[in-house]
Amino acid sequence: MSAGHRYVLADVFAAAPLQGNQLAVFPAADGLPAGLMQRLALELKLSETVFVLAAEAGGDARLRIFTPAAELPFAGHPVLGSAIVLAAERGLERLVLETGAGPVQLSVTLAGERAGEGTMLQPLPGRRSFEREAELLAALGLARSSLPVEAYTNGPTHVYVALESESELAALAPDLRALRALGEIGVSCVARSGSAFATRVFAPALGVEEDPATGSAAGPLAVHLARHRWSEFGRQIEIRQGAGLGRPSLLLATAVGSEDALERVEVAGAAVIVARGEFFVP
Repeated sequence: MSAGHRYVLADVFAAAPLQGNQLAVFPAADGLPAGLMQRLALELKLSETVFVLAAEAGGDARLRIFTPAAELPFAGHPVLGSAIVLAAERGLERLVLETGAGPVQLSVTLAGERAGEGTMLQPLPGRRSFEREAELLAALGLARSSLPVEAYTNGPTHVYVALESESELAALAPDLRALRALGEIGVSCVARSGSAFATRVFAPALGVEEDPATGSAAGPLAVHLARHRWSEFGRQIEIRQGAGLGRPSLLLATAVGSEDALERVEVAGAAVIVARGEFFVP
């Protein structure tokens, strides 16, 4: 039998086990071919699976991130969850994790051996209008968006659609085939929820019909809301996601600077290690 490939399961952006977004982390993945990484991600069928490799550019480790269908240059809950897993294994409080979108700086505070909180400094997102807005709104079953429909890229690309109420957000029943035809994007739908914001994120072309917690979308969302006066620069916002999936999640995001001079985007949250295992594959 082939040697086992060790992995850790964590629930990310979660205050307790069996909440948040599930993540598999292979902490010692050097030597695994990319094709096998993709097959393992498909086998696990989680939103993302992370493979931790030796650093190449002076960081603490290098990450490769896979959905069941594709590799991503950057994703939020995999980076934050991996940082907490590695901090627990290596006794670190500050890490630099190398991703396809560049190095990501993180700070971690552990709460025992299997839980912690972390903050990541995300890549600054690029922004553009979304040229297929009419198709997107039709796929979502919406007549309009309450804010301009715009796309932000910080590795993956997320397109933002604003709804007037949390009940309207909860009632969304998108045409996933039509969303898939729009390409490898995440569609982040947002509504006010008291002093916080509720979101639902769909990414069927990436193998994720609906995501319980999307860290890569949280940072640009803070930028988007500040730009359009639903929030303000420098304010930390609470983002609640995943309740309708039975995976309630809490993400904290801050955009610092201004529309013309964005300085920093931070996303924070908690994670809990819930299981460990091995894969016996070639």
